[in-house]
Amino acid sequence: MLIGFDYGTANCSVASMVDSQPKLIPLEQDSFYIPSTLCAPTRESVSEYLFRHYNISPTSTVGEQVLRRAINFNREEDIQLQQGDLLFGQAALDLYLEDPSEVYYVKSPKSFLGASGLHEVQIAFFEDLVCAMMSNIKRSAELATQQVITDTVIGKPVNFHGRGGEQANLQALGILEKAAKRAGFNNIEFQYEPVAAGLDYESGLAQNQTVLVVDIGGGTTDCSLIEMGPTWANQTDRSASLLAHSGQRVGGNDLDIYLAFKQLMTPFGKGSKSEAGIDIPLNQFWNPIAINNVEAQRDFYARENLKVLKLFRKEAQEPEKLDRLLKVYQETLGYSIVRQAEQAKIALSESKHYCAQLDLLSETLDVDVSLSQMAEAIDAPKEKMVDLISEALNQSGKQPDVIYLTGGTARSPLLRSAIEQKLPNVPIISGNYFGSVTAGLTHWAELCFK
Repeated sequence: MLIGFDYGTANCSVASMVDSQPKLIPLEQDSFYIPSTLCAPTRESVSEYLFRHYNISPTSTVGEQVLRRAINFNREEDIQLQQGDLLFGQAALDLYLEDPSEVYYVKSPKSFLGASGLHEVQIAFFEDLVCAMMSNIKRSAELATQQVITDTVIGKPVNFHGRGGEQANLQALGILEKAAKRAGFNNIEFQYEPVAAGLDYESGLAQNQTVLVVDIGGGTTDCSLIEMGPTWANQTDRSASLLAHSGQRVGGNDLDIYLAFKQLMTPFGKGSKSEAGIDIPLNQFWNPIAINNVEAQRDFYARENLKVLKLFRKEAQEPEKLDRLLKVYQETLGYSIVRQAEQAKIALSESKHYCAQLDLLSETLDVDVSLSQMAEAIDAPKEKMVDLISEALNQSGKQPDVIYLTGGTARSPLLRSAIEQKLPNVPIISGNYFGSVTAGLTHWAELCFK
C-alpha cells in the first residue's frame, strides 16, 4: 500500500488512494490530523523506547552511542519505560500541560532538522525523534486501513532553514529519509510541498493555467509558480512546468513567537529595568519562546543562565516579574506561553480582542491582546512571507493566472489581505488548508509507485 505523507511542522497527515481519489486516514481517534508533538518521561526515553517497544534499532555507530547513553541515564535515574510512556499528538500536549516540569516535550521537530552547527549526536537523536513519530503514524494508519504500508511520498519545503542553504536541506532530508526507512517504509520519495498542493488543485482543472501556489504552514512558507492543467496532468516528469520556487523557514510558529514576544512577555519583565536603570537584555525574553530555534532554547535553559536570571532578579526594579521568568526557566513553560499566543492568533482571525491566560501553576495571568496589536507584532514575519512571492515571480518573469492559497496559517485574514495587496488583480483560490498537500503527495505517490 502507498500513502502520501505530510510530515508537517504543526500537524501530520497521511492519505491513500481510494477509487482514484486521495482519502485521508484517521491518525488520532477520529481525527485525520495529529499535532506534531511528542512527550516522554525524559529526553533519553525517546531512543530507548524506540528500541525496546518499537523494536527499532540504530543503523549507525553514533546512533548506537545515543542509545547506550539513553539506557544508562534511565537506569541511573531508575526510569523503567512501560508501553504507552511515549505519547504523541494531543495526548502529548495534554500531559505536558498537566505538569511541564515533569516531562520531556517537543513540538515541531521538523523546524530543527536543517539547523546549522548540529553535532552527529544531535542529528542521531533527531533521527530517533522523527522515527518515533513516523512509526506511530504508520502504525495508526495501518490499524485504520488494515493494510501494510510499504511506499510513501513525503513532503518537503523549498528550504528547511533560513540559513545553511542546500547543505541544511540535505541534512534535513537525510534525517527524514533515514527515519522513514527505520520506521518501515521500503520505497521513499520526496516532493516539494507547494508542488504537491498544486497537484491537488490541478486534478480539478479543465484548462491550462499558470498557478502561483502559496503554501503557508506552521514552520515554512513556500511559493511555486507552476504550469498546470490537462497538458501536464499525470506526467511523471514535471520539470518543464515548474517555473520558479522560493521558500524560507517562516510560518505560523513564527507568528506565534512574535506575538508572544511583543504582547505576552511584559509580565515576565520584558521592558523593565534594573535598579541602576539598565534594560534587562531582550534575549532573556526571546529565547524561552523561540521554540523553533535550537540555539536559543539551549542558551536560555543552560545551567549557567540560571545564575544570570537570579542576578537580574536581585537587581530588578520589578523583581516579581523576574520571579515569573525564573518560573518559566524552572518549569519549562516556553511552549505553554507560545500556545497561548497561538490561541490568540486563531481567535483574532474572527474577533478584535482576546484575553490570553498564562498559567504559571502558582498564578494565572490575564493579558488582553487586540487585533491591531497582533497585526503590529507579526509585521516582520508577514513581510518575509510576502517577499517570497516577489522572489518567485522575479525568478520566472511571469505573472500567474491564479493564486492557490493553502496551509494552516493561510487562514489568517491579515496574511490574505497582504497577498491581495501584493497582487491585487490576481484571483485567490483557497484549497483545503490542511489537506491539499497530503492529497497532492498521494497523487504523486500513485504516479511514482504504480
